[in-house]
Amino acid sequence: MSGTAIEAEGLRKRYGAVEALRGVDLLVEAGTVVGLLGPNGAGKTTAVRILTTLLRPDGGTARVDGIDVLADAARLRSRIGVAGQNVAVDENMTGFENLEMIGRLYHLGRRAARERATELLAEFDLAEAGDRVVSTYSGGMRRRLDLGGALVARPSVLFLDEPTTGLDPRSRLGLWELIERLVAEGSSVLLTTQYLDEADRLCDRIAVIDHGLVIAEGTPDELKRQVGGEWLDIRLAEGAERTRAVEALSGLGDSSPYVEDGSIRVPLREGRGAITQAVRQLDHAGIAIDDIAIVTPTLDDVFLQLTGHPAEEDAGA
Repeated sequence: MSGTAIEAEGLRKRYGAVEALRGVDLLVEAGTVVGLLGPNGAGKTTAVRILTTLLRPDGGTARVDGIDVLADAARLRSRIGVAGQNVAVDENMTGFENLEMIGRLYHLGRRAARERATELLAEFDLAEAGDRVVSTYSGGMRRRLDLGGALVARPSVLFLDEPTTGLDPRSRLGLWELIERLVAEGSSVLLTTQYLDEADRLCDRIAVIDHGLVIAEGTPDELKRQVGGEWLDIRLAEGAERTRAVEALSGLGDSSPYVEDGSIRVPLREGRGAITQAVRQLDHAGIAIDDIAIVTPTLDDVFLQLTGHPAEEDAGA
């Protein structure tokens, strides 16, 4: 599938003295998932609200599915699906009634709305719960129903704003598999998330936004390479001298070994044979180890380098 699903240039938005967006450029190719990462208050949700016609920008342009978000907002709303941080379903209605109501709001007609509701309940493994009121649903079931609601009108572009927040690991995994299936069937997705394992799993490309600007973008692997290559992570046996160990490992890597979080880390030029060589050098120096492994950079390392703090610190803010 080719073409552009989302294209934004120079998006700006100010709230009083605060510049939420300071000139954001964003591109989502059709049939791909682009992740928008960043700390709380970085501008992620503001960008999504502009792209989904819920907020007018102070500057810049944006087109979604080829439609200008300002000039033709009404037509665009019928072409996109949105699932936000808060589940947008009526807890006093059944799952079926929620989806049917959304279909009627999209002017599908009563029969078509009911058929689509039945279809989506089956697709999202909610058929047996379709006649139950949503207040009896688990968190994962509500999220699946909310995503189903975003798909009632068969949108070509989906906006998922932190869709797995608050879910248990099993429910998160199930939702990831649903998103992957939708993309395989041709959907395009803009995903905001603070879970870096989620971005690594789902995203074809990632844009990191901070203080209203995109500060880095690329594939997950490209961003990881910006942090650096592999390194050896060595945990010494109790009582072993770290200073002597660092001296023994000098010359093994790209730069000098260093101590971090109680382990010795050695940046590597070449991972092949590094473990064997390190064990030999430490053994020759009479230094015992408990564990040794080659470690590759993660998106957590990327986030830390770009924003100055770990993602977990922000997620708990």
